[in-house]
Amino acid sequence: MILVVDGWNECKLGDVADVLSGYAFKSKDFVEHGVPVIKIKNIIPPYISLNDIQYVSKELAKEKERYELRYNDILISLTGSNINQISSAVGKVGRIKFKQIKPMLNQRVGKFEIIDPKRYNLDFLYYIVSTAETRWKLASNAGGAANQANISPSNIKDLIIPIPPLPEQKDIASILSALDDKIELNNQMNKKLEQMTQAIFKSWFVDFEPFKDGEFEDSELGRIPKGWKIGRLGDSADITMGQSPAGSSFNEKGIGTIFYQGRTDFGFRFPKIRLYTTEPKRMASKGDILLSVRAPVGDLNIANNDCCLGRGVASIRSKSSCNSYIYYLLKNIKDSFDVYNGTIFGSINKDALNNIKVKIPTDFIIHKFQKVVNECDIKIENNSNQTQILTCIRDSLLTKLMSGEIRVPMED
Repeated sequence: MILVVDGWNECKLGDVADVLSGYAFKSKDFVEHGVPVIKIKNIIPPYISLNDIQYVSKELAKEKERYELRYNDILISLTGSNINQISSAVGKVGRIKFKQIKPMLNQRVGKFEIIDPKRYNLDFLYYIVSTAETRWKLASNAGGAANQANISPSNIKDLIIPIPPLPEQKDIASILSALDDKIELNNQMNKKLEQMTQAIFKSWFVDFEPFKDGEFEDSELGRIPKGWKIGRLGDSADITMGQSPAGSSFNEKGIGTIFYQGRTDFGFRFPKIRLYTTEPKRMASKGDILLSVRAPVGDLNIANNDCCLGRGVASIRSKSSCNSYIYYLLKNIKDSFDVYNGTIFGSINKDALNNIKVKIPTDFIIHKFQKVVNECDIKIENNSNQTQILTCIRDSLLTKLMSGEIRVPMED
């Protein structure tokens, strides 16, 4: 052991925790419903996402119960990009934060298991392996091709990490967890707010509850209130398809214009800034709706900055300055995009987007809906902005606490 900070030691990660590699489920094992299987794509730091999840049968999950996952488990990707693409590099870390579901661990995903809880704290380990320094070390030592770099459990366990005494481990983890808890609270609040606004949209534009005492007429999309019409999405919104700049123009240093490649940049409602380009082509403005146009087609975000669009994204802007209405409309007709998700090469073009048939209410009703949901949308944006600030604070503290630059005061 090597003393690195007063009272701290260094050791191999393998002395602190084991790394269990996931089970190689076969294509034929996946079913329409059952027990979720966590793959690399479901690791969206700092958490594990159940979006775009696949399932295996309960019987197979029981047979492979060694690979069952639980609340607070820490997972790491064993395959990814190499060091030149650090944002998508091997070594992504995420934590399970859902209690009611016990998913399964897929191949090329690792799970950390603390060896001695009396000496080592699981939460502290999570923050150690989440640091940019750890990610860089793992990615720089990965083998394989640029877009198919690999690490093994033994590579991870050979990593040298700093270890404070257990009480200090717990205190460091407690400080960082408090920030993460606030971030998660904001995320949960935003999900509830969006559920409310989606429910209002459904009440108005699907169930027609505010208009049920008025006159209705038949249309090709079913009965609609009198005065409404059937039209195309292009009648209500302007659509811009993305076009990727040259790869040589990309950087992660903030030089040039914010660039979104596709749904990999999407967050809950607003995208995460990952890349910039010095040769922007197709642009979107702040407030425009961003739509994934390559498989899976139909995921949505809202631009919170002027940005350049890659070929995996289209921007959609309301012609009547009612982007919230268009956003919830697209959320509601997401099933319309399923036909474009048949293969890994699935995509949708501008003509197909323009020609999607939609019910078009009167301008008065659209603007009234916009006013009703505006307060919720502002709260969601404010929560998202606060989360971004908290995340920056957490990341800065993470680096400084883990290096010993900032020490937690210990009781005498």
